[in-house]
Amino acid sequence: MIIKPMIRSNICINAHPVGCARETERQIAYVRSQKAKRGIKTAAEGGKGPKTVLVLGCSTGYGLGSRIVAAFEYGADTIGVSFEHEPAGRRGGTPGWYNNKAFDRAAAQAGLKFETLNADAFSDECRQEVIAKVKAWGRKFDLVVYSLASPVRTDPDTKTLYKSVLKPVGQPYSGASLDMMTGAISSMTADPAEGDDIANTVKVMGGEDWERWIKQLSEAGVLAEGCRTVAYSYIGPKLSHAIYRDGTIGAAKKDLEARAHSIDASLKAIGGAAYVSENKGLITRSSSVIPIITLYLSVLFKVMKAKGTHEGCIEQMERLFAERLFTGADNGAGTVPVDSEGRIRIDDWELDPAVQAEVDRIMPAVTEANVNEMVDLAGVRHDFLVINGFDVEGVDYEKDVSDLTSIDA
Repeated sequence: MIIKPMIRSNICINAHPVGCARETERQIAYVRSQKAKRGIKTAAEGGKGPKTVLVLGCSTGYGLGSRIVAAFEYGADTIGVSFEHEPAGRRGGTPGWYNNKAFDRAAAQAGLKFETLNADAFSDECRQEVIAKVKAWGRKFDLVVYSLASPVRTDPDTKTLYKSVLKPVGQPYSGASLDMMTGAISSMTADPAEGDDIANTVKVMGGEDWERWIKQLSEAGVLAEGCRTVAYSYIGPKLSHAIYRDGTIGAAKKDLEARAHSIDASLKAIGGAAYVSENKGLITRSSSVIPIITLYLSVLFKVMKAKGTHEGCIEQMERLFAERLFTGADNGAGTVPVDSEGRIRIDDWELDPAVQAEVDRIMPAVTEANVNEMVDLAGVRHDFLVINGFDVEGVDYEKDVSDLTSIDA
């Protein structure tokens, strides 16, 4: 079959196997070039960076980027966990399924040890499987990356299913929405949270599960001396705070950040530490449907590209590892620069006052008539399509795909 993107209201519901694989390979190539440029040493080369890494939510976005950097820049062996739908018959798999397959192939070719588990990372059964795998290796984790994002979570103790929602708190929120495929601008309104919306969202997207992971890994004795763990969050510009930072998702992110302190205290016994990294805003499957965010990002990308400071996901994760987490001698764990609340900030270039001032100047002037000149429409459209394996350089999208389980052209 010929696979074309199936898009509905900034949501793409299918994926291209070859495109997903090629994009994963592109990120691997970037990381390898950065390794050479920075002179990063793997353990085999005398480096003291991460050697055994667990990535929870390893298949897309920042989680995939983290795993790629750990493996192909620092030479780490990795265990990755994500929950993906496999291809079956004429139904394709999720993008993450193809990304994982491409990662596994590249890791095998590089002689790296890896395990990729297609499992519910919120479950204790998954935790026990991970513990068994790393014990079978005879290893301990020196870095645990927590990059899970899900609309639902089942509490392992009560078996209650909780659902997260993206809503403002207190009053409705309205904002402009940019259709990245057509350039059309419309108004979107989100109703405020009600009932248990906030508590349920915190239960799903907060730090409770991260804390449970570290507790069980610690009790199983599979955390190495000096182990670090990092989870990802987003603050964003003031214009989005009502729907994001001060909304239901923001409440969950604040819980995540608060729990980082208790996790950090628990790791002191082994000389470890816990951090939350505040990352840059990017086009993702989630951000694409948030009021104001697509328009904001389209302006932000244009401003940052003009300044030469724009980063995609893999560039962000490479900078996080090389300039925040592993700054010591021989790429070991040095002192991590943090803000007054103990958070890593690699959203620093996005929230640069000069950048935000320029974004604030442009945003009110954007109309459908001038959208192509005022924003980086091509850039956000490309990033949106690439998530699902489309618009990837070098891929023949007119070629018949007869085997939806294959990532070969």
